[in-house]
Amino acid sequence: MVIGPDGALYICEIDRHVVSRLDLKSRQLTIVAGTAGQSGYAGDGGLATAARLNEPYEVRFDRAGNLFFVEMKNHLVRRVDKKTRLITTVAGTGEAGFAGDGGPARVAQFRQPHSIAFDAQGRLWICDIGNHRVRRLDLASGTIDTIAGTGERANTPEGAPFSKTTPLNGPRAIDFDREGNLYLVLREGNRVYQVDARTQTLALLAGTGRKGWTGDGGDARQADLNGPKGVAWSPEGAIYIADTESHTVRRIDTRTRVISTITGDGKRGLTARPHGVFADRRGVVYVGDSENHRVLRISGIRSPAK
Repeated sequence: MVIGPDGALYICEIDRHVVSRLDLKSRQLTIVAGTAGQSGYAGDGGLATAARLNEPYEVRFDRAGNLFFVEMKNHLVRRVDKKTRLITTVAGTGEAGFAGDGGPARVAQFRQPHSIAFDAQGRLWICDIGNHRVRRLDLASGTIDTIAGTGERANTPEGAPFSKTTPLNGPRAIDFDREGNLYLVLREGNRVYQVDARTQTLALLAGTGRKGWTGDGGDARQADLNGPKGVAWSPEGAIYIADTESHTVRRIDTRTRVISTITGDGKRGLTARPHGVFADRRGVVYVGDSENHRVLRISGIRSPAK
């Protein structure tokens, strides 16, 4: 999910194979890309609402207001033009694989890409989960390259360079703060790393690497996570994590490193396998509660004392 330039909430509906727009004032829900209930890969060059998608997983906007989203099952990234509402593929062939670095993104191959984010230079970063890599698309040149990850599903060492020589254990979700620091969630690694914008090194932000739901009220680095699949930086000084397999959303105070749970109790019910999380400028948090087929809105969050 993401708040668009028009103030509406844009939502990836995985099972319906569409990207939807929710007017937060009227609560009216409309489809902006995809044909409801019909999966496939078709429609490039035509209206986005007539296209077929296959499990869109994350949606973002560039500075011009064009909409981008990743389709995990089609192994690609698509773009909807702000003015014409026409849809095109900007990265990926539709076939799973690993190819194309240094060349045109349109003929590159991905394997189950999941998360995307724009950096301050307008470049699009992509978590290529099945290839255990983070890749970057230069939209000006149309060129794709691997920024980090060896392709191995191996332990990610703290303090290592964020580069092609360092393995990434399930890079699932990504976000940036206003200083250009990158936040990376490792699903299989059960950890969250911060990549410093200047040094480009991996610093552990949360997670012991063990599966679990522990650590609230203490140092996030000593907490157990369970299959995290979403991350959002908040301007009010926090990182929010969709800790999917513990059925919770967790908050890390960036000043104190204290971790807390803001929704969920570790069991299916109140929050069931949250996948998406987004924080707006006021610190209001939106959660994609996937198994309950709903979006939660959480406000009035306070940072716990250490």
